[in-house]
Amino acid sequence: MEIERRLVLEVVRVTEQAALAASRLAGKGDKEAVDEAGTEAMRRVLNELPIRGTVVIGEGEMDEAPMLYIGEVLGQGGAEVDIAVDPVEGTTTAAKGLPNAVTVIALSEKGGLFHAPDMYMEKLIVPPPAAGLVDLTWPVPANLKALALALQRSVEDLVIVVLDRPRHERLIREIREAGARVKLISDGDVIAALAAAIRGTGVHAVMGIGGAPEGVLAAAALKCLGGEIQARFAPQDEEERARLRAMGGDENRVYRTEDLAPGREIVFAATGITDGDILQGVRFFGGGARTHSIVMGHATRVVRFIDSIHLFETGARVTIRV
Repeated sequence: MEIERRLVLEVVRVTEQAALAASRLAGKGDKEAVDEAGTEAMRRVLNELPIRGTVVIGEGEMDEAPMLYIGEVLGQGGAEVDIAVDPVEGTTTAAKGLPNAVTVIALSEKGGLFHAPDMYMEKLIVPPPAAGLVDLTWPVPANLKALALALQRSVEDLVIVVLDRPRHERLIREIREAGARVKLISDGDVIAALAAAIRGTGVHAVMGIGGAPEGVLAAAALKCLGGEIQARFAPQDEEERARLRAMGGDENRVYRTEDLAPGREIVFAATGITDGDILQGVRFFGGGARTHSIVMGHATRVVRFIDSIHLFETGARVTIRV
């Protein structure tokens, strides 16, 4: 548990600084600027950590992203770790000032996170009581019935998160016809996965097609929380199929939590940029700001919610409201 104990609070500093930087531009309508601010801050703090970290999930290939590109090596030297990041999950959401924009990171020992190509992935995400009781290959009504039985409630009580995309019209119809309710989101299926795994959020599962990199980040969090993700790559053309094969992937295989996040030691952290279902957004006050984060470790089995005050000016007044 050496990696987790040494880095669990350090990774929160990474997401906090990225959220602080991105939040300065939240609501200003420029998603590229929001993403750039979060990325620059995240990279700067990662380079201060006592690690030798390799980005396996990042902003894209080297020729596509100047920072946090796949394969970039970061840190001051030390433990060899794999890094998965999304400096701003929900760039459009943040740019519009809408809820649930967050900054996200996962770290593991070398080889502990799947090197997923940047393409679509079909996902089924459920909370701990339903882990092992559903199957991505089953029809939607069968999975909803199994989920309801696991949660000891009726199908009509279930709320399923789905990305609001035209490709999900049939899925949305099937969920509603089975009796469950649908919560549509514009972005952010990593934070949606957290909501499904944490009791009391009013979300019971995530279904549909989203990004494969986000699937790996979700798997890291779900492994810590005891939830489950089942996923299958959904390449859109022959070029993507070839790339998937080159990276060792199989479009016919159903990948599970352990496949996407096989690491023995995993640290996951997220900090709110805007207010959301789990995390509050950054709140600025005269001379400082307040952030709200979640951080967890798989081996240590500890989940922490961290409420931090950042003082930018000497003499800034801190007001605490419970």
